[in-house]
Amino acid sequence: MTESPPVTAQPPSGPVIGARTDDGLLRFRGVRYGTAERFQPPRPVAPHSEPADALLPGPICPQLGSRLEAAMGPPRGEPPQSEDCLHLAVATPGLTGARPVLVWLHGGGFLSGGGTLPWYDGGRLAADGDVVVVSVNYRLGAFGYLVHEGLSEGNLGLADQMLALEWVRDNIAAFGGDPGNVTVFGQSAGALSTLALLSNPTSRPLIRRAIVQSSPAPEIIQQRAAALEIGQYFVDAVGGNPATASVDQLLAAQLRTLRWNAAKDPTSTRPPFGLVGIEVDGDVLLSDPLPDLMIGYTAQECTAFALGVEDAEIRQAIADQTEPLFGRPARELARQYAEASGTVYSYEFDWAPEHGGYGAIHCLELLFLMGTPESWRGSPMLGETSWTEVERLGAQMRLWWTEFARSGSPDPRLGEKFRIGNPSHALENTP
Repeated sequence: MTESPPVTAQPPSGPVIGARTDDGLLRFRGVRYGTAERFQPPRPVAPHSEPADALLPGPICPQLGSRLEAAMGPPRGEPPQSEDCLHLAVATPGLTGARPVLVWLHGGGFLSGGGTLPWYDGGRLAADGDVVVVSVNYRLGAFGYLVHEGLSEGNLGLADQMLALEWVRDNIAAFGGDPGNVTVFGQSAGALSTLALLSNPTSRPLIRRAIVQSSPAPEIIQQRAAALEIGQYFVDAVGGNPATASVDQLLAAQLRTLRWNAAKDPTSTRPPFGLVGIEVDGDVLLSDPLPDLMIGYTAQECTAFALGVEDAEIRQAIADQTEPLFGRPARELARQYAEASGTVYSYEFDWAPEHGGYGAIHCLELLFLMGTPESWRGSPMLGETSWTEVERLGAQMRLWWTEFARSGSPDPRLGEKFRIGNPSHALENTP
């Protein structure tokens, strides 16, 4: 993708240099929204008068490889990793106007991923829907979710996300966005984070609409006692002071902790590091005023987590968790939301490759919504599907997502429940 000479936006936080790409969009790939010391809460970025270079993607949090690489394929063009990762990317059709804003929170089990990965490039959404897309990097694993007395109270990654939303409120108008019309959309861990943000009295007023894609059941949120046990094992595995240990030492200790935690229950999909002690299905979430909500899941979510598991019984036990871990909780939350008089749309994504692939698994809908052919082509979960077929359904889905962000309804033809699937590649209302 070629770029024109640099373009400078003038947000209140200070001038930022981006570029216009050959798709007509303005892109600011590495905008700093905060700073943070290890295991400490984030702080807003200090205002600056010198232009900040945002031409290159901001670094993502240090991490191990993704457990879903067998399904998604390896990331391509991955940004560097650094603890100094509180950056976001902005894709916008222009610096003037007041377009709907979509803020993307990536998944990865609170352990891996990054908003600035090519998989999650928001350019297609921004161009097709005439919206502004903001993709957020936040702290992961022990860097973002360690709970240990004297070190960290946890949920730092969530605090990063809240700070990013405050940055959007204060600065996005300078990128052609409407700070009063912000839709947070997240997938997997990012979806559960979205529910946590909706359940927080501080961040909730910053969100007008939300799209919750494949959120695991709230029951995976750790209670403090369990989180403290995991935190102590991690600290012991470091073998020194985690506050001064090297990044490599922390990642090695995190790997040991992952293996120890998995050995306790090989069929569990609960991450050892993640949200702690937060209620995401209580009174705050369902209190007035209710943001518009779209929520859904894929038909065979958990097959993705079973790939590579050698024991057939354990593999089947993991795959069978789609309904209790994803499907039932999504439908129940939609029901509660509707009973509270909220505007809610719920979907099931059951498109699957006709040849090859693994069915409608976790993360499959992402390659229709985001990224580029270069970042997704050849992904194992696509099977033998042509990119032309992906484009056909993807173009429609991007319009549904962006229209929901604009008006609160993805399509006037839709009922409150719908499916996205084969062979028609069209939406279908469901009873």
